[in-house]
Amino acid sequence: MLAASISGSGPVPPGTFAVPEPVASVTVVDLDGLADVDFGATEGELTRRGILRTDVDACGPTLAGHDMISPIFIDNRLVLLWAGAPVRTPEGIAAGTPIAEVRATYPEVRQLRAPQGTHRFDGLLARDGDRAYLFLHDGRTVRKIIAGYADWAHRLFVEGHGPC
Repeated sequence: MLAASISGSGPVPPGTFAVPEPVASVTVVDLDGLADVDFGATEGELTRRGILRTDVDACGPTLAGHDMISPIFIDNRLVLLWAGAPVRTPEGIAAGTPIAEVRATYPEVRQLRAPQGTHRFDGLLARDGDRAYLFLHDGRTVRKIIAGYADWAHRLFVEGHGPC
């Protein structure tokens, strides 16, 4: 099949090669936060640095340059980041990743079941000390990633709150 593909492709005109997205441009959320946003930072601190925006028509404050991430503050401190695709963990887990891969990557992950009769996703909680990833999933793939303080991630799951 490779030979057939090569033989039928013909020459490629110069300047038409796809340029891959630089690795550095992919947003990575880890157990400390983001490259420019740490868990525990205050709303005031992030606003002064120009990172927290409240002037956007959204369901709450947003982070400048991080459209797919919603910050969650408790008592004026950043406790969780709620992230969608293409945001990923340092290990490469993102929305769309099979849950079998999550289990292989985080072997100590704890299964959380959504209450019956709700339209909520089940979760996988990967805890490391006082921090954790909460991977919301549909039984096959990750749908959302929540990173931050483990107790708040678990509480968010149990109480069923979203970023809005």
